[in-house]
Amino acid sequence: MSLATKPVNRLRRRRRVRAKVRGTAERPRISVFRSNRGIGAQLIDDERGHTVAAASWIEAGVRDLGRMEQAERIGRLLAERAQAAGVQRAVFDRGGYRYHGRVRKLAEGAREGGLAI
Repeated sequence: MSLATKPVNRLRRRRRVRAKVRGTAERPRISVFRSNRGIGAQLIDDERGHTVAAASWIEAGVRDLGRMEQAERIGRLLAERAQAAGVQRAVFDRGGYRYHGRVRKLAEGAREGGLAI
């Protein structure tokens, strides 16, 4: 008998989402990672296997914020870095997490930063 733990269930959801979501050079994938301590995101071009831009909670100016403010700031940082790399649009990969709370704030921050999701 196998036990379906939270990480196993998340990986199953992640694989299901990744089967449908694919990043391209014109519209890379925003991959989200959330932990108890913080949140991070990357813009990934899956065709080349290349990370276009990334932002994480451990950066200066973000670490001291609250968790929700961190997520929104990471979204804005990612949008700024994406525009610097010439990316205007992206597809959102929630990474098996619910589109709720910090994951939602990150997406909203990216939209406010000028990235079309």
